[in-house]
Amino acid sequence: MNPPCAHIIDDDDAIRDALQWLFKTRNVACQAWAGGEQFLAAWRPEWQGCIVLDIRMAGMSGLECFDTLLARGCGLPVIFITGHGDVPMAVAALKKGAFHFIEKPFNDHDLVELVEKALALDAERQRAIADREAIEARLATLTQREREVMELILEGKYNKVIADELSISMRTVEAHRSRIFDKMAVRSAVELAQILTDLRS
Repeated sequence: MNPPCAHIIDDDDAIRDALQWLFKTRNVACQAWAGGEQFLAAWRPEWQGCIVLDIRMAGMSGLECFDTLLARGCGLPVIFITGHGDVPMAVAALKKGAFHFIEKPFNDHDLVELVEKALALDAERQRAIADREAIEARLATLTQREREVMELILEGKYNKVIADELSISMRTVEAHRSRIFDKMAVRSAVELAQILTDLRS
């Protein structure tokens, strides 16, 4: 399990050191990288946290790094550090899904506040992923017949109608319904429909 971490990507040694010191004084776990290439070489899909990314760097630019992360399916919130002339680029990055940008010279408190919001957002994303995986795991425990009964339940059909459509007894339908609710950890058809709607959305 990788603990949440603010990843600082900047080719300026002084800025990296200053940001590391700032985050550590505010109890924000962090790791610094000298460029996008180094970060991308190490990046793993299971990482949690956020990214603080300088938009202009020697070699790979912050935007190029961001585009590569998007192509890889990285969901970590990205905060761009920009100079005044980079604002249009940062706005374009926001349209692609960047979390925020902050202009140099920035206020330390403002940056830490942004990072804390980004970390909270990613924690929420991780919870949603865990919830989705738990529902998918429960679905995998259903038999083919239970899935058939479940689909008819979700269509709002009564037990008698389900029994007729599947050529089984009402008692069998009731037994399937009970097992489906137990396996899916729900108490009603409405609750079942809600978690599956969330899963499919």
